[in-house]
Amino acid sequence: MTMRGYTAEDLLGSLNAVERKNAPEHLYVAGDVELLRRGARVSIVGSRKASPEGLKRTHVLAKALVERGVVVVSGLAEGIDTAAHEAALAVGGRTVAVIGTPLDQAYPAKNRAFQERLMHEHLVVSQFPHGYPVQPKNFPMRNRTMALLTDATVIVEAGEKSGTLHQGWEALRLGRLLFLMENVAIDPMLSWPKEMMRYGAQVLSRENLSLVLDEMPELTRGEPITL
Repeated sequence: MTMRGYTAEDLLGSLNAVERKNAPEHLYVAGDVELLRRGARVSIVGSRKASPEGLKRTHVLAKALVERGVVVVSGLAEGIDTAAHEAALAVGGRTVAVIGTPLDQAYPAKNRAFQERLMHEHLVVSQFPHGYPVQPKNFPMRNRTMALLTDATVIVEAGEKSGTLHQGWEALRLGRLLFLMENVAIDPMLSWPKEMMRYGAQVLSRENLSLVLDEMPELTRGEPITL
């Protein structure tokens, strides 16, 4: 398997100053790099300890995106991330994994075989070179990179201290679309959804799901904001 290194601009084209701020110096990829160069890409992210309802919502959402020609992107972590990749594959879609380890490592380890499959049949991206240590700080960095690589992010569920929130805030900072599933948006135990909605996050509900998803193949970027 060939593993290649690129700059973010090699893959995405010219970056503006806001995009360049948190962009990694290099990206290492294995698989079909054209998945980052054509069509719309949407991240589906959320808790590692996902609820049964969250996993079900993830499968419904990923299927709907694939049916509209959207590439499903996630982080290959346990829970929502893995469910998003699996759901995309189950309906014949394309998927990209943006991981928090070098390409020659896997976290969680039980996803190693799945990661290797994605490297051969889809695409896996890392900003960490071979030999780079796997540390907790890698994963928030990975989430910010995933926001850069995608046109929109959907948070299915996440707690107050979830690393997923780094991606939500970065998506807003970049002017990307950010959607919160209704179940988290209305959860009275969570404060972060209200904060993100103040900055432009939108609620994705059963009632508006089709309307929003029908627009996804033609996603446009908004104005970046200062956080």
